[in-house]
Amino acid sequence: MRKLGVFNHISLDGYFVDKNNQMSWAKAHQDEEWNSFVAENAKGGGELVFGRVTYEMMAGFWPTPTAHQMMPVVAERMNNLPKIVFSRTLDKATWNNTKLIKGSLVEEVRKLKEESGDDMVIMGSGTIIAQLAPAHLIDSYQFVVNPIVLGDGRTMFQDLRDQLNFSLKESRAFGNGNVVLTYEAS
Repeated sequence: MRKLGVFNHISLDGYFVDKNNQMSWAKAHQDEEWNSFVAENAKGGGELVFGRVTYEMMAGFWPTPTAHQMMPVVAERMNNLPKIVFSRTLDKATWNNTKLIKGSLVEEVRKLKEESGDDMVIMGSGTIIAQLAPAHLIDSYQFVVNPIVLGDGRTMFQDLRDQLNFSLKESRAFGNGNVVLTYEAS
């Protein structure tokens, strides 16, 4: 059975997007140590999972010359790894190696997890996380806690009604103030 994980940046006050639905603040704390970690993490492989909003943002950046110049290893991986986008409004997914799924998110993810193949990771896509977490379909969470307070925004667990429990598996602090916390769902 395939595993499904999450990789997302969050602020100290728990938001993954700011009040304008932006994530650009997550790029503010970059240095050599952090960029090395990001490049190494990108080599992990797997299948990337997005909702429409995050997909459009990623597809608009990673194939560009700017992305290749700034982060060549990450750009190569993002462009070549298999990707899934869940959307009821997109007509087609044009980013290299992307499959568009329009069906029921929870049912489709259950099917995907039963298939053989590489593990999957959700990036961004808080709406998807908010739907899959209470269905207990997410196996692990990797949060990058950024040293910033946004004051307002949206959490990944927006409108969650039931308590979810996690077990800390790993933590790592970086000189730029970022802290990576890796949890497994209990």
